Amino acid sequence: MNKDLNLVRNIGISAHIDSGKTTLTERILFYTQRIHAIHEVRGKDGVGATMDSMELEKERGITIQSAATYCSWKDTSINIIDTPGHVDFTVEVERALRVLDGAILILCSVGGVQSQSITVDRQMTRYNVPRIAFINKCDRTGANPERVVRQLREKLNLNAIMIQIPIGLESDMEGLIDLVTMKALYFEGEQGRDIRYDEIPAHLLEQAQEKREELLDAVSMFSDELMEAMLEEQEIPAELIHAAIRKGTLALQLAPVMIGSAYKNKGVQPLLDAVQMYLPSPTEVVNKALDLNNNETEVIVSNNPDDPLVALAFKLEDGRYGQLTYVRTYQGVVKKGESIINTRTGKKVKVGRLVRMHANEMEEIDEAGAGDIIALFGVDCASGDTFCDGSINWSMTSMHIPAPVISLAIKPKDNKAQDNISKALNRFCKEDPTFKSFVDHETGETIISGMGELHLDVYIERMKREYKAEVEVGAPRVAYRETITQHAPFDYTHKKQTGGSGQFGRVAGYMEPLEEGEYEFVDKIVGGSIPREFIPSCDKGFQASLEKGLLIGAPITGVRMLINDGSYHAVDSSDMAFQQAAKGAFKEAYKKAGAMIMEPIMKVAVEGPSEFQGAIMGSLNQRRGMIVGTSDEGSYTVVEAEMPLSEMFGYSTILRSLTQGKAEFSMEFASYKQVPKSVAEELIKDYESSKKG
Repeated sequence: MNKDLNLVRNIGISAHIDSGKTTLTERILFYTQRIHAIHEVRGKDGVGATMDSMELEKERGITIQSAATYCSWKDTSINIIDTPGHVDFTVEVERALRVLDGAILILCSVGGVQSQSITVDRQMTRYNVPRIAFINKCDRTGANPERVVRQLREKLNLNAIMIQIPIGLESDMEGLIDLVTMKALYFEGEQGRDIRYDEIPAHLLEQAQEKREELLDAVSMFSDELMEAMLEEQEIPAELIHAAIRKGTLALQLAPVMIGSAYKNKGVQPLLDAVQMYLPSPTEVVNKALDLNNNETEVIVSNNPDDPLVALAFKLEDGRYGQLTYVRTYQGVVKKGESIINTRTGKKVKVGRLVRMHANEMEEIDEAGAGDIIALFGVDCASGDTFCDGSINWSMTSMHIPAPVISLAIKPKDNKAQDNISKALNRFCKEDPTFKSFVDHETGETIISGMGELHLDVYIERMKREYKAEVEVGAPRVAYRETITQHAPFDYTHKKQTGGSGQFGRVAGYMEPLEEGEYEFVDKIVGGSIPREFIPSCDKGFQASLEKGLLIGAPITGVRMLINDGSYHAVDSSDMAFQQAAKGAFKEAYKKAGAMIMEPIMKVAVEGPSEFQGAIMGSLNQRRGMIVGTSDEGSYTVVEAEMPLSEMFGYSTILRSLTQGKAEFSMEFASYKQVPKSVAEELIKDYESSKKG
């Protein structure tokens, strides 16, 4: 099964909500003959899009889980991951980008670069993923690809260059002009299957020549040959231009822009050609792993099927037949029936079934080589684990996981639901690293936390549907933090004298705010005033104190604890005594250190018709929002603001009634900031009364 890795593309399709990702994927599957009929996302035929296999996804018309599929175009195999656009499911996008080699960034020709496009682009940059931009929905009223290209340059700092221009826009969109070959393309036949190449319409010739000059200027930076040909004013072969575009794209210094309308079946096949021509194969991407047997030294993964196996589990699903693990192989070969080793746990697991995924259908295979994206059945592991064959012990570098910012208390409606809830929570936490659940020991409640209201809503809905677990949901809570603002010394002695040996430990030093990070421990003990074996006990005691602040019981962050003195007793000092002393010292200093409460601030973007701009801004101002900027996109306005998360609960209902249901908003975590005094007093009062209660 030695296939040519140069003919493999692992790509992701990502974008802002409703830019048409899933619709485009349906078209790609249709033209590559993976499916024989096109289903629409909000399908009237009751089928729903192929890639939205979850009931919830079909109902809401949104993608929640990234689905994986593969197809072939001409002689290239393409593995595609369709990712969600909602920021609440951001980890699905992170995961997909972690294992992809290239991506298509879709933009709506009317909406342009929206808040989520910016997030996705930032994620692509974090993982060095080369991208092609595809401006979709050019058939819609108000379509303006030129403006979108401008936004790509201004908002995303991409060197965006059009390699196509439209023939007509909105309802007059007839086809495209390819600026590399200078031909007009028309999509004819059943569902745009047949492409007719023709001369460029006379009225567009001048514009096409201008745009081609722009294209050549931009790509000549990546090819000396092309530069020479331009200087000598020779005829420039298309192959030369393609090679230069590819070089610029792979170097992340160029973003080719394609246009079309997936819904109207225009522009999809040239996009597939571009994936083949401009996006990297697995061999052209440098992937690194850490050698666990050698102090985590960085090693480059080879992509060679003859080398020892390295594969990364990047996503888990609980299917009908047990756990389904999506795996990207980086080198070596995975074979059915062989044993592989999970380098995180050191456990050996047997590959029972190996499948190639097509949304929620699967195809059994016997082996998979480097560069493949496949799935394993019944293998116990967590998202982000690396598998090797035992001859090496490597771990792929991990992905960025944001911390949850919102939590809810849930309780089962009856005893039967209790068992099902714990099954559901176990599975969801394993599948989604941004979803956490724990039991609050003081109240006995089960708390779930995640990235936003929609995120938790979807999981509660899934508990009901997939686990028949009816739950009662408490009011949403914000993940507050406490921190300190000033330097505070401590000198605390813990002593207890009971029958037999007592406890004795004294620690002295100071606490101060930490600019970066959550906690730092500094040991400045000299002359053995605290014996070496008890230094870690002090650190442990301080860390235990961070779990619950004294103001509202929230976790404490941003603290540096420095110890520079202390004393011990030859008999009565112990690990426990110094842990207790550290806890006492922490409390003593915390009261003097100007403690304050911090709250999560969200970056919110509200999009709606311009006539509601005043009402939208008013609604944000009332909620302690700080408006950062507004921009008008035709008859639409986008208001961007920084808002405390605690003020955003139920905002969607209010926004709907203010704007007759025409506006929508998206939000993502920005930072933690101090809460205003009046709010802090209220929070402290509530905390005090809940303790008494």
